[in-house]
Amino acid sequence: MKLYWRILSYLKPYWRRMVLAVLCIVLAAACNLYVPWIIKDVIDDVLSRANFAKLNLIAAGIVVLYLFRGVFFYFQTYLMSYIGQRVVIDVREELYRHLQRLSLAFFERRQAGEVMSYITNDVAAMQAALADSVIELVTEGTTLIGSLVYMFYINWELTLLTLVTLPAVAHAINVFGRKMRSTSHSIQERAADITAVLQETITAVRVIRSFAREDYEIGRFNRENFRNFRIQMKGSQLIATVGPVIEFLAAIGVTIIIWYGGHEVIAGQLTSGALIAFLIYCVNLSNPIKRLSRVYGNIQRSLAAAQRVFAVIDTQPEIADRPDAVELVRARGEVEFREVSFSYFPGELVLSQVNLRIKPGQMVALVGPSGAGKTTLANLLPRFYDATAGQVLVDGRDVRDFTVRSLRSHIGIVPQETMLFNGTIYENILYGRLDAGEDEVVAAARAANAHEFISQMPDGYQTRVGDRGSTLSGGQRQRVAIARAILKNPQILILDEATSALDAESERLVQEALDRMMVGRTSLVIAHRLSTVQRADLIVVLERGRIVEQGRHEQLINLGGLYTALYKVQFNEADLLPDRAG
Repeated sequence: MKLYWRILSYLKPYWRRMVLAVLCIVLAAACNLYVPWIIKDVIDDVLSRANFAKLNLIAAGIVVLYLFRGVFFYFQTYLMSYIGQRVVIDVREELYRHLQRLSLAFFERRQAGEVMSYITNDVAAMQAALADSVIELVTEGTTLIGSLVYMFYINWELTLLTLVTLPAVAHAINVFGRKMRSTSHSIQERAADITAVLQETITAVRVIRSFAREDYEIGRFNRENFRNFRIQMKGSQLIATVGPVIEFLAAIGVTIIIWYGGHEVIAGQLTSGALIAFLIYCVNLSNPIKRLSRVYGNIQRSLAAAQRVFAVIDTQPEIADRPDAVELVRARGEVEFREVSFSYFPGELVLSQVNLRIKPGQMVALVGPSGAGKTTLANLLPRFYDATAGQVLVDGRDVRDFTVRSLRSHIGIVPQETMLFNGTIYENILYGRLDAGEDEVVAAARAANAHEFISQMPDGYQTRVGDRGSTLSGGQRQRVAIARAILKNPQILILDEATSALDAESERLVQEALDRMMVGRTSLVIAHRLSTVQRADLIVVLERGRIVEQGRHEQLINLGGLYTALYKVQFNEADLLPDRAG
């Protein structure tokens, strides 16, 4: 109930419509309740006494009754549909807003398809608890209570006999509901698994085609699909079981009515019309109980979905602003890592007691073997993660003293794998600063060596780039990303080997753009190709999470340590100090 009340709390902004909808539902149900009483009057007053005047009155009353019932039914359906859809929108917005605030670690522990399923499948499943289920709950509840009132009015002794089976029915519904909720939770998980497989295969379609793994992926999807089928059938089995059980218990009640009520009619204690009306009300009593069991199952399915949604909403971001965090208004670009240690998992240090100071405007390169901690160290600066121990400082203050948004607004990142959105080139560049004008966008593109190829596109800056920039080459995508970063105009840059996957000509154009971009800015360059960092003001060599060497290119070569060994792997011995050759 606590979970269900939390769902219903989303109805608060629409309470006026909700009150009107419930009123319409009650009135529509009340119209149905009056029909058995009309049948009683027809049998006892019209047919037995040949009362034509009352027959005409009843006929006219039925027409008016169903006219009003139609009006009430229309408004109950429209209003509840409106409320249900609005609540789904509100929950989706809240969930999406919260997802945008969650830390990277949350997404790295989950498949993208699973996260998508929260917003699509799970939120949609919640609507049943807010629209259809509420209509049926109120309708069947009104019918149930109204039928009982009429039954007590007709014959209270017969009514008490009818209710003998009620505890057994309630127990069956309760047992069924618990099992249905557990099964529904599994159904939502299987739906999320299918979404995850779809997202993964669609994203990796080029890899699948290149390895000719279509049949393998079809098999993988079919296995998930069949798992979904099996759990769906388990749910159907539960639904198919509860109906006959409740109908059987209801049939026992009807049997009691016919047997006892028949004796009462024969004895002259009850009229034939009253017995027939009582039987109809009894059916009205059993049908709501049966339907309420179905509604209970639907609500349990909705609760299983809601449980998954609220679990995400209740997840606290690992990276959040301190209560006393301040805005970083203007950054000079001084960066310091002071005794910094970090681990993704307890007891497994990725960085250990790193000390590094970067002056404003310096270009510092991070080099080292794979897994040395280069990217992790860079990720601590914009607070994608927080240091496990030690401090990361910008302009002499701990980065945790600043609001996350203001800190990141002063940091530009150009990753190795460029991510463009499925929009126009103009929109992708403008993403760097949404309030920029057209001239500023073009100037940023020129600075990134992108203006020329953009101008040659069929629609220029309005050319659509496709999913993840699929219509552009690797070099073009990278230059658009650089233009986006230039437009942002950050004081601190993080470059994650932005040229490593490019051909020679594209690399030259991108490197020119990067060199132009780094002038006057503090730059942290993660380097795998050492040819790109020889001109760095400081080269920092990492190994197993520790700084083992640092200095300029010539100094490190003369040391003959790890940097020299890495350099020898990529270049000939004769090229170790090319500026001293001859």
